[in-house]
Formats: sequence, structure tokens, C-alpha cells
Amino acid sequence: MTGGAVVDLGVHEPYDAPGVFAFLAARAVPGVEVAHLAGDRLTYARTLRTRSGTGTLGVSARAAGAGWRLEVQVDTSGGAQESELVDAARRLLDLDHDAIAADAALARDPLLSLAVRDVPGIRVPGSVDAAELLVRAVVGQQISVAAARTHLSRLVQAGGSAYDARVPGLDRLFPTPTQIAEVVPDPVPGTAPDPQRPLRLPGRSTAAVLTAARDLASGALVIDRATDPVLLRESLVQRPSIGPWTAAYVAMRVLGDPDAWLSTDVALVAGARSLGMLRAPVPTREAHRVLARRAESWAPWRSYAVMHLWQAAARASSDAAGSRLRR
Repeated sequence: MTGGAVVDLGVHEPYDAPGVFAFLAARAVPGVEVAHLAGDRLTYARTLRTRSGTGTLGVSARAAGAGWRLEVQVDTSGGAQESELVDAARRLLDLDHDAIAADAALARDPLLSLAVRDVPGIRVPGSVDAAELLVRAVVGQQISVAAARTHLSRLVQAGGSAYDARVPGLDRLFPTPTQIAEVVPDPVPGTAPDPQRPLRLPGRSTAAVLTAARDLASGALVIDRATDPVLLRESLVQRPSIGPWTAAYVAMRVLGDPDAWLSTDVALVAGARSLGMLRAPVPTREAHRVLARRAESWAPWRSYAVMHLWQAAARASSDAAGSRLRR
């Protein structure tokens, strides 16, 4: 990233920089976000809107002894204030989390303690825009991260404003709720959908995105970082096609709720199995119930347990793929 102020971001160690940057990189939407993961140097940059205007932030993590040094470079040429962009970077990277307290609490579980030992200072990546995160969460319901990224990429190209950023690969702003409502056509029951539509989701899912976007645009739905997590979840699950998983995910990433639990998440079950928390023959539905009961002892840090289980599931999947390749 060229130009703009560079600010050192203080971080409470331990800090799982590889986990945070890998999470963001896997979900990076072309045009809005770029990420590069190169061992001891990790980078992520994106465009965004703030109350004052638009701008870009580019965060980097460099290995420094046993820890990490994090910096953010900001570009305020679009009117965004430097302090707004720095604050957004801190939320996105979850830099103010008390990792020592959370790790100590989660490590009391003898099986989860293995994950805490392997990945100390795990973080929950936050959000720089509440409305954007809700749209991304609704689009991503019940599909893979890669599939959601494909849908969102088309949405950004169709509805996102062009942006002249100084970072190669950044040329769009994520569309506002109003822009989404303008470019995404309503699904019409009984008719074949346009194969070139921006969101090629089932009609019910497209309708859920449109309803959320229109209500965000009109002010009928407000998601503020000061909202109580319980009230937010209750509000969201009352909306069409938004279930407890999506509501908890939004609370976790927008509000920084440290104690969200994503019920019915299959990756959590996979991670729990890999850590020996569930016996393989247990049916998936029963496994969800067993895991949810176990997770009660992880309160008030269940969001961070979620990240541990997701990482465990990813490692298990990678190990299995490697084993197949070696055969």
C-alpha cells in the first residue's frame, strides 16, 4: 500500500495473527479486499465507508520474536478520518481482546486445552461495516465460504461503486443496502430466474437479502455496535429466512459478542470430533446437542471456542486431503 499514514497497532499478546489473516483472506471479495499470506509477513487491505467518508486501510503483521508487530496504513483521501480507519482496523483484528483470560478459561476443558496450547491468543475477526456483514452472512447461509465469495463478487461488480484506491486490486466499495436493493431483482415464483442476475441464489435466500437490504436502507432495521447481543439476535431471528446461526454470527463479528454459540454449525461438530469431544458413531443431530451442552462450560468465551473448533476442523480436513494425496 502506497501513501497514507502508518500507525503502529498495539496488541495484547498472545495473538494468533496467522489465524486472523487466513480467516480474512478466505473471505476476501475481489475489488473490495486483497490479502497476501507469506509466512512471517501477512497483509490485508480493503476499501470502506465511515461516517466521514470513504478510505482504505491496509494492515500488516510481521513476526517479531515470539509475537507479532501489527501496523495499519490508512488512506484518507476519500474523506474518512484517520482515527476512524485505525479504530476499524482494531475492531477487525480484535486487538483489544483479553486473550490471557479467555485462554485460561477455555483451557480448563482438558480436550479444548490442546487447541489452546497449539493456538494461543485466538481471535474473532470483527467487522468494519455492520450492514455489509449482515448481507454477507445472509448470502453465506448454508453454502460454503468459497461459494459465498463468488456470489458476493458478482454483487460487488454489479452494485458497488467504483473506487480509485492506491492499493493494487482494490477498485470497488461494497454496495450499500440501497445499491443492493436497486441491482438485485426480486425473485418471481414460477418463472425461471435470469442466469446473469447478480445473486444466483435460491429465491428464498435472495428475498432474505433484499428484505434485509431494504430495511437497513429505510432504517427499519438498525444494527449498532452498542446493541445488546441478546436483543440483536432476538430481532434478527424474527426476520424472514434468518436463523439462530446467522444471528449469532452477526453478534459475534459486529458486536464483538465474546459468548456467541453457532448452533447447527457442521464445522463445529467436525472440529469437536477431531479433538476427541464426540464419538464418531454419534448422529449429527445428537452431536449438536452434546456439543452445545459441553459449550456451556466455555461461557463467557464461546465465540473464541468457535474459532478453535473451526480451526481444528480445517486442520483435520487438510490432514485428510494430504493423506489422500500420499496414497
